[in-house]
Amino acid sequence: MPHGNDSCMKGHETASYISCLIHLWEEWVGLGSLEDYFSYLDYLVWVFTPLAVVFILPFVIVLFLYLSILFLHVYKRKNELKEAYSNNLWDCARKTLATLWDGHATIWHGYEIHGLEKIPDKGPALIVYYHGAIPIDYYYFLANVIIQKGRTCHSVADHILFKIPGFKLLLEVFSVMHGPQEECVKALQNGHLLGISPGGVREALFSDETYPLLWGKRKGFAQVAIDSKVPIIPMFTQNVREGFRSLGTLSFFKWVYERFRLPIAPVYGGFPVKFRTYLGDPIPYDPNVTATELAEKAQQAVQSLIDRHQKIPGNVLRALLERFPRRRKEE
Repeated sequence: MPHGNDSCMKGHETASYISCLIHLWEEWVGLGSLEDYFSYLDYLVWVFTPLAVVFILPFVIVLFLYLSILFLHVYKRKNELKEAYSNNLWDCARKTLATLWDGHATIWHGYEIHGLEKIPDKGPALIVYYHGAIPIDYYYFLANVIIQKGRTCHSVADHILFKIPGFKLLLEVFSVMHGPQEECVKALQNGHLLGISPGGVREALFSDETYPLLWGKRKGFAQVAIDSKVPIIPMFTQNVREGFRSLGTLSFFKWVYERFRLPIAPVYGGFPVKFRTYLGDPIPYDPNVTATELAEKAQQAVQSLIDRHQKIPGNVLRALLERFPRRRKEE
């Protein structure tokens, strides 16, 4: 009986030369069949693609932020001569970016905002909100305030945000501050709106689908409202935790944060779920209320919005169906 190699070298009666080479390569590598190998690759791609997508989508928001920063740099270069003569240099840029972010909100999340009339057209107010894994709902809220109210809402952010390369200009243009109480009081006394999330990074990473408020005993924001003599307006966005999820609920990431204060829990998601932002009734300034009592009132007000508008536990599929409801057949 002739050897397999010999059959390939003898003419082209039984198989082509290329087919023989492929056959010999398969035997040399140890694969039974290239077809089986590629079928296995297809299976791996099919299994891991959804997993990759849910971790890639959050970077789309980061990309959108950097595109916003790039726009601001181009805008600044184009208008650098006007900067010395105009106090409203960035108004057009803010409105342009607000329109783009509002478009993203409408297309991707079918975004709605209820109670925007509770935000004063003039004068200060402190907006207190629940912090999602990524506070993209708060960005949408800021865009609506700029478009519909013609106002810029100052914001308090964690110091980590100020260390991200390239973010400096974006934070300056949209009046984002690190948040010493004195600076917050100053902004409110100057008649500005101010947004703050008492839960901050801890609530963003370690809250879960049951939407617990992780404010601890924080009352600095309440003291700011008392010192500034301004009302507190509670705010919550329905399904914000279904849009983006955090792995911070895993014990390892909790241990790292509590031990080293490093917020390293990965965030995944970017699902096009339905977002509805609700603004509650303002809590008026009362000189007889202490900071501790006011903080409790604000927490109860945000919790009331969660209880009223959020189904617990949150569910991504249900939130997607709210975004894309099935059309009922007419009877």
